Amino acid sequence: MGIFKKLASETAIYGLSSIVGRFLNYLLVPFYTYHFSAAEYGVVSEFYAYAGFFSVLLVCGFETGYFRFRDKDDGNKDATYSTALIFIVLLNLIFYAAVVVLTPELAHTLHYAEHPEYIQWFAILLALDASAAIPFARLRAERKALRFASIKLVEISITIALSLFFIAYCPVLSEQNPTSPLLYFYQPSIGLGYVFIANLTASGIKFLLLLPQFSSLLWGFSLPIFIRLSRYSLPMAVVGFAGVINEMLDRTLLKYLLPYSLEINMQQLGIYSACYKLSILMTLFIQAFRYAAEPFFFNYADATDAKKVYATVLTYFVMFCMFIFLVITLFLNVFHYFIGEEYRSGLVVVPILLLANVFLGIYINLSIWYKLTNKTLLGASIAVLGALLTISLNSWWIPLFGYVGSAWATLACYLSMTLISYFLGQKHYPVAYEIKRISSIIALGVGLVLAKKFVLLDSPYADWQLSVALLTIFLLTMMLLEKRRWSKP
Repeated sequence: MGIFKKLASETAIYGLSSIVGRFLNYLLVPFYTYHFSAAEYGVVSEFYAYAGFFSVLLVCGFETGYFRFRDKDDGNKDATYSTALIFIVLLNLIFYAAVVVLTPELAHTLHYAEHPEYIQWFAILLALDASAAIPFARLRAERKALRFASIKLVEISITIALSLFFIAYCPVLSEQNPTSPLLYFYQPSIGLGYVFIANLTASGIKFLLLLPQFSSLLWGFSLPIFIRLSRYSLPMAVVGFAGVINEMLDRTLLKYLLPYSLEINMQQLGIYSACYKLSILMTLFIQAFRYAAEPFFFNYADATDAKKVYATVLTYFVMFCMFIFLVITLFLNVFHYFIGEEYRSGLVVVPILLLANVFLGIYINLSIWYKLTNKTLLGASIAVLGALLTISLNSWWIPLFGYVGSAWATLACYLSMTLISYFLGQKHYPVAYEIKRISSIIALGVGLVLAKKFVLLDSPYADWQLSVALLTIFLLTMMLLEKRRWSKP
C-alpha cells in the first residue's frame, strides 16, 4: 500500500493547486454568468478554446520528452532541461512577434475587428504560459510539489482578485466615488476585456516567480539532446493537439455550425461552455492525478511489480471518478446554482460530459504503454483518429442536435480512444487491468443515475433523500469490493 499512498499524497498536493485552487477560479463561472450575457460569455469561451490549441503547439510535447530523457543522457539532467527550455522560449518569442504582425488580419477573420487588443493580450498570455511549462515540469520531476502548488495558487488568487476588482468593484466605485485613485487603471469601455487582463497579469506574476528556474539557460543548448527530444516529443505534440481538438473543438465549431445568427450562436456557445464547467470537479481531479502520475509512472517503470501497480491504480482511479460523476449528477439541482439562470437550459449535457471525462481519464492511464515503449507515433495515431471522429461527429450532429450533439460526440470520441488504446496496449505492453471490476463500477454508477430518472418525486427534500441513498449504495458497494481485495493473502 505504500506506493499507492505516495502517489495519493502527491496527487493531493498537486490537487491543492489544481483542484482547490482551480475550484476557487471555478467560482468565477457564476460570477461571469451573472455579470455577462450568454453571448458575451461565449466570447470568453471561444478565446479559451483557442488557448487550448496553442498551449499544445507552443510546448511541442517537450514537457513529456523532458520527463522521459532527464535521466537518460548520461545523468546530464541540466543539459536536457536547458535544451528544452531554450527551444520553448525561442519558439514563443517568434510566435508573439508573428501575432503582432498579423493582428489586423486575425481580428477581421475572427470577427473582432473592434477589439484587436484581445488578440494581442491573449498572445502574450499564451507565450508566458507556454514558456513556464518546462520549469513547472522540472518542479514535478524533482518532486517539489509544494513549490509547484504555491505558484499555481498565487496565479489563481491574483486572477480572482483582479476579476472581482475590475468587473464588480470598479463599476460600483465609479458611480459612488468617480474621483477615487483606485479608478486610475480602470476604463469602463474595456468591459469584457478585463477577463483577459486579469488572467494576463496573473500569468506575468507567475512567470516572475519562476525566474530562478530560468537561470538554467546558462547550461546551454545541446543539438544531440534536442534531436532526441524532438523525435520523442513531436509525436506527443500531435497527441496533445488531437486531444485539444477532442476537448475544445466543439466550442469553436458551435459558433459556425449552429444554424442561427452569429449572436444566437454565441449565446448557445456561452450556455454550453457554462454547463461544461459543471464537470470541472472531474476535470480537476484528472489534471491533479496526471501531474502526479506521469513522473510516477516513468520512475516506477523498472520495478518488478510495475504492471500490477498500474492495474490497481486504474481501478482506484475509475472508482473515484465515478464517485465524482454521481455527486454532481445526483445533486445537479444544487450545482446548477453555480451558473446564471439564462444558462441552465443546457444542463442536460452535464452527465454526458462527466461520463466522457471518465473515459478520458482512463485513456490517460492507458497511454503509459506507448510512452514507456517509445511508440509515440502509435499514440499519436490514436489521438488523430479521435480528432477525426470529433470533427466528423460535431460536423454531423451540431446542425441536427445543437450543443447536445457536441456532448455526445465528446463521449463517443473518448470511449473509442479508450478501447483502441487498451487493445493496442495489450499487444505492445500488456497489463492485466481489472476490466470486469472497472466495467462493473462504471455500469453501477450509470445505472444508479438512470434509476433516479424513473422515480417520480413530489418534493426537493425527497429528491435529496433519494440522491443520498443512491450515493450510499455506491460507496458501500465499493467498500465491499475493496474489503474482498485486501482480505486475500
